[in-house]
Amino acid sequence: MRSSAERAARILARVRATPEGFVRSYGDVSPGAPRLTGAVLSACDDPDLPWHRIVRADGSLAKGARQRALLEAEGVPFRGERVDMRQARLPD
Repeated sequence: MRSSAERAARILARVRATPEGFVRSYGDVSPGAPRLTGAVLSACDDPDLPWHRIVRADGSLAKGARQRALLEAEGVPFRGERVDMRQARLPD
């Protein structure tokens, strides 16, 4: 079994590997444990971590207008208030 530090490091590595212009869902980052992804992100204070590229599975944003502005600046497409997951979700 992996330690919590190993799981957190793996989650942060997947977040960092999400390229500009794409998103992943919390569940994509940590399959079967999307809330763990949220907990790891909320505990991380690395200003260079592209946290804004991680969204809910339905494309909605956890951090609202701030997150949307960062994603729009990278060219991530939206449909209304949500990320267009068909176009923006990084394939695994």
